[in-house]
Amino acid sequence: MRISVILPSLNPDEKLMLVVNGLIAEGFDDIIIVNDGSNEEHMAPFAEAGKLSQVTILTHEVNKGKGRALKTAFEFCIANRPGIEGVVTVDGDNQHRPQDIKACCEAMLERGQIVLGCRDFSGNNVPPKSKIGNNITKFVFRFACGIKISDTQTGLRAIPSKYLPLMVSIKGERFEYETQALLEMNRRNIPFGEVTIETVYIEDNATTHFHPIRDSFKIYMVILKFILSSLLSFVIDYVLFLVTELIIGDKLERWLKVMIATAAARIVSSVFNYMVNKNAVFESDEPVRRSMPKYYALCICQAAVSYGFVNMFSYIFKAKDFVTSLIKVVVDIVLFLISFQIQRKWVFAGKNIREEI
Repeated sequence: MRISVILPSLNPDEKLMLVVNGLIAEGFDDIIIVNDGSNEEHMAPFAEAGKLSQVTILTHEVNKGKGRALKTAFEFCIANRPGIEGVVTVDGDNQHRPQDIKACCEAMLERGQIVLGCRDFSGNNVPPKSKIGNNITKFVFRFACGIKISDTQTGLRAIPSKYLPLMVSIKGERFEYETQALLEMNRRNIPFGEVTIETVYIEDNATTHFHPIRDSFKIYMVILKFILSSLLSFVIDYVLFLVTELIIGDKLERWLKVMIATAAARIVSSVFNYMVNKNAVFESDEPVRRSMPKYYALCICQAAVSYGFVNMFSYIFKAKDFVTSLIKVVVDIVLFLISFQIQRKWVFAGKNIREEI
């Protein structure tokens, strides 16, 4: 296989050479190690690895983050490894078995797509930090972005060479880069596969620099921005309703004044909500002429369904005013979650922008 192994490393210990020797024993002959600003106390493993003909050492004078280390290696491969079929990224803590690394590379070549080495998190040997972090992020990945993935934290990724320019262009310098890469693959409809690998944790994963909540914040921000957009729209709607009522004063009948104030407030707040969701939440390229009619069709349906269910449940439970208000809260929360999915999958789905790379 004409595969370059990319191994970012920060302050490694003796496990780095275990990884290197295991890769060489498995037949890999081009191992690119990125020293990401390690301190003087941890230079010995790089010196030892650098003596091997199969190893190339790239160095950051200061720590720049895992994302930048990966992109440094990708750029090096584009410039210096024109004949390779792809690369495989590997962690330097010996948690990826050489056989699994090779299996991912073989799957990449066979399928012609990016392949992720995914661990099974159901075992008793998985540290709580990793199990909880992965389960939370896996759920949010699926709900917020529609990405079904078994191991959101995996650093074992086999990538065909045609995707390297894209990988270099993706934003992110530290651990968030790997999340950004998955998001960009999803946005461009680039397929990926999985290979189940052995789940290995050494010293309870004490050497990991990954923080599951902080480093997956980009994913959580999709939902947080959607919630914030809805809250701001509610505030705008309420304030404009009050302002319009004050402006009209006693010039019109009460029912007509309320109707005009409600309509004016709802038009402005809905346009605001539409623009924020399109540009900031879902970052959609769907043209306004297509997405706006779908957005307002959804709004009308959502209002009608809310009205219908609130009335139905109020009738069934013979609810008084306070209970009816609680029913409306529950119904609207459920519809809010459903609306998020409909907006993501239909209203702001955008065209298929998969690029021929």
